[in-house]
Amino acid sequence: MNRARTVGSKWVKTKVLLRHKELRKFVPETRIYSQTNLLQMLIKHKMVYVKPDHGTAGNGIIRVVKSDKYHLKAGKVAKSFGTFQSLFAALNKAKLKRSYLIQQGIHLLTHHKRIFDIRIMVQKNQMKTWETTGYIGRVAHPKKIVTNFHNSGKPLPLELLLSSYVNGQKKKDYIHSLRNLGYRIAKHYQTSYPRFKEIGIDIGIDKKLKPWVLEVNTSPDPFIFNQLQDKRMFFKALHYARANGRFLHLRRK
Repeated sequence: MNRARTVGSKWVKTKVLLRHKELRKFVPETRIYSQTNLLQMLIKHKMVYVKPDHGTAGNGIIRVVKSDKYHLKAGKVAKSFGTFQSLFAALNKAKLKRSYLIQQGIHLLTHHKRIFDIRIMVQKNQMKTWETTGYIGRVAHPKKIVTNFHNSGKPLPLELLLSSYVNGQKKKDYIHSLRNLGYRIAKHYQTSYPRFKEIGIDIGIDKKLKPWVLEVNTSPDPFIFNQLQDKRMFFKALHYARANGRFLHLRRK
């Protein structure tokens, strides 16, 4: 059994989730990048994300959409192509020189016409059991396709972002279900990686409010929660991270 505390490969992390008969329904279809797989995924889903198997902060991610033409967007650069062959040639030039995956595109909820997703933080607590310690929304830059804070994304309270879609007790229950999903993912990952103490789950919400697990981060950054006005989640996440052996060189000011 692999006992590593971090896993860099998105493909490996995806396969871990697919082994769970209930969690797999939250995983977008994902394939290894190839010309055949790209064409089949575009025919099936119309929109896909082409992303590096190893990578952070949303770097190197490209969105491809099939409509009357083929549309590619990488960073702030958008291009259109009349044929699949011309799209594929341009995609090979645009992507980084490393292994890539193709992930089913999810039409995410928006805030002021900007897509957003969610980061759920799950950590081992003092009792050595998993606890969901934080959740936050991440709104994409208006000209970009990724929500990462280090790629011009804007962290905002999840309660605010969900207010256009669900409110009152239903919103509280919905957030509770997302927190529980993060907890279940952490519990499942521990069966393959028992030394894990922290996991960050990136979740996208579609128009029917179904959550989709976009990515699992095995070395999550607690400092995103410091962007919230309410610092309670940040202090707890950082405290647990230090108790788990991370960020010990930093002192709280």
